[in-house]
Amino acid sequence: MARIMAIDLGRKRCGIAVTDPLQIVANGLTTVASAGLVDFVVNYVNQEEVEAIVIGEPKDMHNNPSDSTKYIEPIVNRLRKLLPNMKIERYDERFTSVMAHQTMIDAGLKKKQRQNKELVDTISATIILQSYLSYKGK
Repeated sequence: MARIMAIDLGRKRCGIAVTDPLQIVANGLTTVASAGLVDFVVNYVNQEEVEAIVIGEPKDMHNNPSDSTKYIEPIVNRLRKLLPNMKIERYDERFTSVMAHQTMIDAGLKKKQRQNKELVDTISATIILQSYLSYKGK
């Protein structure tokens, strides 16, 4: 089997998470500057066997696309163009930042550590991926 990658896209930074090759566990991988995301993903896919890329889809409380969508769509389209054979799916990312902060509190991280936005983005990507795996019944 191959890994599944999840991306929590942001205007400045993107959190990235991947599964193990058996697609059992989601693990935070890294945070990448948004400007370098496409290059990072293409390089990663060329080095590791990746079955699919799951990209967080920001929605408002009424299930409509949020304002962030206009920044995300060009990146998604670019990835689809550069990786035409890759399965790229969108997945609802509502509340992942809130859940990431709660995860950090539950893990006993100090306030200073919880202010690390890169860590929040990586945890958010991990939550998106774990939710996706649960949704797919993996």
